Amino acid sequence: MNCPKLPKRSLTKFIIEDLSKKMVFLGGPRQVGKTTLSQTLLSKYYDGHPAYFNWDLEDHRNKIKKREWPKSEKLIIFDEIHKFKNWRNLLKGYYDTLKNTHSFLITGSARLDHYRKGGDSLLGRYFYYRLHPYSLSELGISNENLQDLMTYGGFPEPLSEKNIRNLHRWHRMRLSKLIRTDLRDLENVKDIDKIELLAEELPRRIGSPLSLKSIAEYLEIDPKTVKSWIEILSSLYYSFQVAPYGAPKIRAVKKEKKLYLWDWSQIENEGVRFENLVASHLLKYCHHYEDVAGDKMELRYIRDTDKREVDFVVIKNKLPLFAVECKLKENSLSPHIPYFKNRTKIPRFYQVHMDKSERQIEDGISIVPFVKFCEYESIP
Repeated sequence: MNCPKLPKRSLTKFIIEDLSKKMVFLGGPRQVGKTTLSQTLLSKYYDGHPAYFNWDLEDHRNKIKKREWPKSEKLIIFDEIHKFKNWRNLLKGYYDTLKNTHSFLITGSARLDHYRKGGDSLLGRYFYYRLHPYSLSELGISNENLQDLMTYGGFPEPLSEKNIRNLHRWHRMRLSKLIRTDLRDLENVKDIDKIELLAEELPRRIGSPLSLKSIAEYLEIDPKTVKSWIEILSSLYYSFQVAPYGAPKIRAVKKEKKLYLWDWSQIENEGVRFENLVASHLLKYCHHYEDVAGDKMELRYIRDTDKREVDFVVIKNKLPLFAVECKLKENSLSPHIPYFKNRTKIPRFYQVHMDKSERQIEDGISIVPFVKFCEYESIP
């Protein structure tokens, strides 16, 4: 969907630069804006551009197979082509024979690095980017924009409309298409109804260590099946998990992961929704530096066996950069922050909130508004 009220995406300039070198894969959730971003890169952009092909459309599928695209158009876009069984070999042939005359941008609503269908025959021929919902930095760092993101989420359509009634209807429509269309196209799963129940249940389990056993009992299925289904939902950019950080001088939990959603606007509890919003921004920070700079990034959380916890730790090339604790309102410092500050090598700890006050507690520990935190750590 074209949303003229919203600003240009931060990845655009990097994608343009890399298209001159290799193919570019652009993954991300359904309706996050991949088609809009990709089509605006075409010369004389307009709807129905002859260099844009969507595998879901029969006419487009035939044209892709027959190479019926305009010779004068340097950029060719294939959308959802990963739904074709032999899509990688097809692209390999196109790229190897046409790389001197054409550039190829491949978009999809599933993890394009996940569905390899027997191996990555395209290794070395593409750069991979993940498009996230709009972040505060992309919209413009302000309290007003932060409140809009809290209320409507970061997906272009509901964010531009700012209509609560339409937001709720959009939630139902998006989930239905993700489960009934995208999942059916990519996975041989028989119990679609229960996967939909799982997807509806997950927003109520955000932010706490995830109990597969509890969910299995709720759905009356095996915990291994729950784990498999959650991985499928992750591959479709519905949810993502955060693993614990095992610093050597704390008795850290090692296995229990926390789960968050790519669309935080469907979470009812405001405090949990804010934590998910922060998690999404930090995941985008990690993906940005992986996709753009090639760094090894990790998003973790700290929790020990005595249930002391700090919500997030960002790690770059195996070294911790900073930790973040989320509180909806500015209040007293969590005692867990100085505890972990003294027992880990994490150089900076932030307690972020949605108020306007800011306090420096001691060297390396700050209580700051989230809008300031985004500026301090250059969250993209």
